[in-house]
This record gives sequence, structure tokens and C-alpha cells, in this order.
Amino acid sequence: MRIKGKHVVVTGGAHGIGRALCERFHAEGAAHVSVVDLEPGPAAEVAEAVSGSAHVADVGREDQVAAAITEAQSEGGPIDLFCSNAGVGFSDGPGGTAASAPNEIWDACWRINVMAHVYAARALLPAMIERGSGYFLITASAAGLLNQIGDAAYSTTKHAAIGYAEALAITHGDDGIKVSVLAPQAVATRLLAAASDGDEISGFGGNDLDGILSPEEVAKATVAGLAEERFLILPHPQVARYFGHKASDYDRWLAGMRRLRKRVT
Repeated sequence: MRIKGKHVVVTGGAHGIGRALCERFHAEGAAHVSVVDLEPGPAAEVAEAVSGSAHVADVGREDQVAAAITEAQSEGGPIDLFCSNAGVGFSDGPGGTAASAPNEIWDACWRINVMAHVYAARALLPAMIERGSGYFLITASAAGLLNQIGDAAYSTTKHAAIGYAEALAITHGDDGIKVSVLAPQAVATRLLAAASDGDEISGFGGNDLDGILSPEEVAKATVAGLAEERFLILPHPQVARYFGHKASDYDRWLAGMRRLRKRVT
């Protein structure tokens, strides 16, 4: 997909990767960029910068996702590309076991990291299928292909997000629906403990072993991946190699991850 002339929606569009995507899509000539975020002020700021529209929504609530999509379509017309980008991550919390995070954290991760994608597809698929075109970009994480040390809820739900993206691609590819998954490793955003988008940080749970990318670098890689309509968009290309190691020898990969955990904790 080429972005020029397209109506693009980005959730979590006020900060981090979402903001960089909005700015990049605008630079690529998008006809309209709809910025969806929980924070109205920052969303409006980004929307103004990209000559788009701002829409407030908690993507963990289906009614708000549907309302934001309706509003976006009223502003920019049919949606060509929906970037389901909003996400949350916490940690395993006190005790550091893979079961120590409270239910509230697991619930938030399921709603925002998984069900938000389902809600968007549920609202958009009928019209996309009818016209025989449409594109979903789901921001997951390399943690969804590999794992995130110290955050079981994040790792589990990012795996689930990729599984759902696979289901979309398998079920609706013949309907003309395209699907891509954006799966970076470390990116300098607030999710990775940066004080503000793009700040330099290091030493976050081993995430910086292969370098921390800026949101703008991730957006550039995303546009390239969309142009090729690749299912997996990997701003850190070495993730493909790690994923291959995991698939070829799961036990060896797990042993290596345990060694890495000891190093970084």
C-alpha cells in the first residue's frame, strides 16, 4: 500500500510510535490522518500538525472504538488503513514471578493489547469486505514473537495480538483485506520509560541489546513494510533471526533466554 491519497487512522496517535506514524503518513501524502488517543489535548496537537482530525477514545472499550471510527469516517471518508497501535505494558511487579502481576494489569493488557484489535475489525470489516479492500496494521512487539523478560502479561498479550493478526489475514485475505504486524524491539517512547518521546534511554530489561530506535525510525520502516505489504514489519531486522532460532530449537532458545534474564536482572 502506498499512503498517498489514503485515509489513515492511528490509535495511540498522540505519543511515541503513534505520533511518528501520523507525522510520517502526513509527509507521505495521506489524504486524511485521524488521530485517536485517550488524551484529547495531545491528540488535538498532533491532528493540527498533520492537518487531520482528533478523536478521543479508550480503545479497551468497544463502544468508544466504534464511535471513534464513525467520527473519523465522517471527517475523512472511508478508512483505507487502520493502525491499531495503542498499547500498554507494566511489569511482573513485586516478587517478579510470572504470576505476580495483579488481575487489573492482566485485564488492561487483554483489553488494550488484544481486544482493541478485535473491536476495530468488528467495526470495519463489513464495509471493507463489501468494497473488497482495506488494510489493518497491528502494532505488536518483538515480545509477541519472542518474549519480554519481566513482563508476562505484556508478552502473553502481544503473542495473542499476532495470533489475531494471523487470523485476520487467513480469514479475510481473499476478501481483499491486507494485514501487517509491526513488531519492533526497543523504541524510545514513554512505554520504555523515556521521560518524553525520543529521549535517549538504556538498560531497560535487556531491550537495548540491539539498540533503541527512535519512533521516527520505526515509522520509516513501517512505511517501507506497508509499501511491500509484508505481514511482519521488523524495524530491528535481527528479530527475524532470533525468531528462526526459537522455531528451530525451542529448548535451546529458552535456555538462552534464561541466561539473558540472569544478565539483565
